[in-house]
Amino acid sequence: MTLHVAIVADRLGWEERRLIETAPEHGLRIDWVNDESLCLGHPKAPAVTGYQALLVRSRSYTRGGLVATLAEAAGVPVLNSAGAINACENKAVLRSVLHAAGVPVPDFRLVLSRKDFAAALGELEPPVVLKPVFGGMGKRVTLIRHADTAQSVYDYVEDLGHAFEQACLVEPYLDGGTSVRCLVVGREPVATAEFASAGEDWRSNAALGNQSRSLDHDPEIGKVVDGVLDALGPGIYGIDLFRTADGYVVNEVNHAPAFRAVSQSTGADIPRAVARHLQEILT
Repeated sequence: MTLHVAIVADRLGWEERRLIETAPEHGLRIDWVNDESLCLGHPKAPAVTGYQALLVRSRSYTRGGLVATLAEAAGVPVLNSAGAINACENKAVLRSVLHAAGVPVPDFRLVLSRKDFAAALGELEPPVVLKPVFGGMGKRVTLIRHADTAQSVYDYVEDLGHAFEQACLVEPYLDGGTSVRCLVVGREPVATAEFASAGEDWRSNAALGNQSRSLDHDPEIGKVVDGVLDALGPGIYGIDLFRTADGYVVNEVNHAPAFRAVSQSTGADIPRAVARHLQEILT
């Protein structure tokens, strides 16, 4: 019997196409369902009840959690869980969840106003990073090296039209332009890569086309990843870490991770790992 799975996303990218192509080898049929076309609600959710599972890969920072919550209420299994997606969509919530579970995270301050920003700079001396609570792919992440430019930088945040966009974190600048991404499927780390900034851009995000290399298994990374999975539950995650003098800290957990760069730098066949995981949990 072919298992019917929907990828819920706002667009078809490289990752979604590879998952759809790989699915038949594992007894799956995967369809793309646009997250703008579901019209979910109660007591029925006909747009999703025809599927054995939903793989939520919306790039929106609100849609994924909403879709997952209503789909679960309709009795449809969702990857990742609604609880995990809702936590990952909000950097402040995620760090609170991880910290409560004993997972190391960077020091940070939540900034909702210029008064907050000034207080944060008084507690965390530059260089610091200013980043949106809701966002990804390195967009609007700003390195502030000197206190005398900080207030001018914050002008741009203050001019954003919505409080949703103005919510930010301030945190220390860690690890000098490198980061580690561990791609997890289920509870298994299937690939780990280090990303380094290239050229004049200090950010190490893979989405920005920066340099990457495969990393061998590191028990210290494994221990931190296990803590993340204990807190969020098994799933498909891109876990981003920084090295510090005291060990690794978790910067972000992506609930709909891009994995093209990790796959290419490590040689790991991540689409097949995802397909196998779907088959295992649905049979």
